[in-house]
Amino acid sequence: MKVSIIQSCYIPWKGFFDLVGRTDLHVILDGAQYAKRHWHNRNRIMTPDGPIWLTIPVVTKSRFEQPIEEVGFAEPWAEKHWRSIELAYRRAPFFADEAPALKALYEQADRLTLLTEVNELFLTALMRRLGLATRIVRDRALDAQGRRGDRLLDICRKVGATRYLSGPSARDYLDEAPFEEMGVAVDWMDYGPYPVYSQRGPAFDHAVSVIDVLFALGPDAAAHCRPLAEVASP
Repeated sequence: MKVSIIQSCYIPWKGFFDLVGRTDLHVILDGAQYAKRHWHNRNRIMTPDGPIWLTIPVVTKSRFEQPIEEVGFAEPWAEKHWRSIELAYRRAPFFADEAPALKALYEQADRLTLLTEVNELFLTALMRRLGLATRIVRDRALDAQGRRGDRLLDICRKVGATRYLSGPSARDYLDEAPFEEMGVAVDWMDYGPYPVYSQRGPAFDHAVSVIDVLFALGPDAAAHCRPLAEVASP
């Protein structure tokens, strides 16, 4: 049982799906504290003039320690984001094929009240579109206890994990010893290098939302969410 545990992100980049797709179970860590200027409520899309931010306006005033799962919206945002996406990608090769499903997601998102609900909506739909069969559960459903590494360890114990796949940034704080003592091997994700494709911006940028890959490549999008060596292998 290989597990990934990550705080939710808004329309994540392809590396997020590469990591999650390599595990049997993905745990949404939205009991963790919301952080400003993180990927929880924003991401970038590519335009002919370069990447731009799409940021969901959220309520943070006087809520300094609120968990991600309690974050709500400061104002309507979904229609504005869809218009920005449409303007950026309407001439992309597979916009006509991919746009109806994505537009429907924004219409659903417009009726939701919490950031975590929106992020899970897009995550599950995009995983399905990319053919990923990884199961998803929220940390709240597991009654996860502790902070940082201790919380991750508690989740691994409760789901019966034998391997934990972590993003590379956690090397700064994650102590592998307790995991090894519990019989959980810690694997470290190595992102890419990913294939380059025809992108509409002035300079290629991998670190944009995965929807950029969908609009550019359509049926070949899933293959481009894996490292170049795997795409090239027979």
